[in-house]
Amino acid sequence: MIIFLLSAIIIFGLLYLVSLRVFRKHRRSKIFKTPATPELKKIAAEEIALFSYIPKCFREELLAKARIIMLEKNWEGCGGLALTNRMKISVSVQAAILLLNRKTRYFPVVDSILIYPSAYRGKSQSSIGYNIPEEQIRLGESWSKGTVVLAWDAASLQARDLSLGQNVVLHEFAHQLDQEDGRGDGTPVLKKWSSYRHWAQILGREYAMLREKTMHHEKDVIDAYGATNPAEFFAVATEAFFDKSQRMKKNHPELYEEFKEYYRIDPASWYYTE
Repeated sequence: MIIFLLSAIIIFGLLYLVSLRVFRKHRRSKIFKTPATPELKKIAAEEIALFSYIPKCFREELLAKARIIMLEKNWEGCGGLALTNRMKISVSVQAAILLLNRKTRYFPVVDSILIYPSAYRGKSQSSIGYNIPEEQIRLGESWSKGTVVLAWDAASLQARDLSLGQNVVLHEFAHQLDQEDGRGDGTPVLKKWSSYRHWAQILGREYAMLREKTMHHEKDVIDAYGATNPAEFFAVATEAFFDKSQRMKKNHPELYEEFKEYYRIDPASWYYTE
């Protein structure tokens, strides 16, 4: 009897997972077939400076993937923040930039996105993100088990102004890409096994160079925060790849090529002024 009940539970669970997967696939397909609304396009253009430089051939894909993120994740305003649709659109579109022009699982580990009005005091020791160590104040963090946390004022300001060269949304969702294999070590899931060795050589060398420059207080197109550890290097280099792409390509050509191969796009060719 017990064996029968256990078997029934397992079968029911498997059927539920299969049906959920079929429903999700159908819903995503429907979203891709439905053009983005003028409101969505307007908010994306107003909130994200990078949006106007993204080639038109990618924009419908970008907005479709952003809608999927908006729909499938749980959203919560924290610290008294009244979460708005504009905020959700801004964060979703920026996160979707990392998924352009390639197959994706839509940040499968992330189930919740928490947004504070401004910098906040971090409580978790199992996360990585933008910290101010002296005060334990955070602008964002990426948990290995299902949560991305963001400070809205920083996220909004950085999205609107490319000249800052920083983007906490790209940063924290880059951590999620890095953690999809269960480890936050600066190496995301690559397309081919043969790519891992070259990735390790290039990023290992570039990371060591940034640490050396940081020790001597030398500035680089890649922010010094990337010298913290390989995971932070990947996240900070991702910011540079999108927000300072032409300078990164000029100063770090091999690193740029590695990111171009991984992200499957070439933002330095989008002809925006940095």
